[in-house]
Amino acid sequence: MKIFALRHGHTNYNQLGLCNGDPTVDVHLTSTGIGQAEAAAEVLKEEPLEHIFVSQLPRTRETAIIINRFHGVGIESHPGLNDIVTGCEGQPVSVYLSKIAKDRLRTRPDNGESLLDYKARVLGFVESLNGLSFHTVALVAHEETLRILYGHFRGLKDEALASLNFRNCQILLFEI
Repeated sequence: MKIFALRHGHTNYNQLGLCNGDPTVDVHLTSTGIGQAEAAAEVLKEEPLEHIFVSQLPRTRETAIIINRFHGVGIESHPGLNDIVTGCEGQPVSVYLSKIAKDRLRTRPDNGESLLDYKARVLGFVESLNGLSFHTVALVAHEETLRILYGHFRGLKDEALASLNFRNCQILLFEI
């Protein structure tokens, strides 16, 4: 199965530098994010997408709807793709980063999860794809998700994950 994985488009919270993992909070694509999603849709236009998986956070579905204009396939949300739970909802990303600075892999902020906890959740989702009959899918999620996927499929050590960075709507290709 080919997986075209991408981060959602730019959001109002990206603009403000705030953490969000709660699907009920109004985090949405900005005009820049819409443009990024439209550009990604053009890149993926000729790919034979059969299904799109998204997290439960609205920004991923908004991005997927734009990409899906050329495909008209099902869009399915999955909690395994939700963004990492930082325990810092609505707070600056810098607050979260300061809380995990000593050990970015293992630190669990209050009411949060560690990057290794998150890795287990995301890879559980990847395992659930085995046995599905799709040949080509898209997956719209979050930067942390792309870190996990890139590290997993490229055989990187966990220590390398935190140093990976991905732009909004950057498209990565993986195969399982």
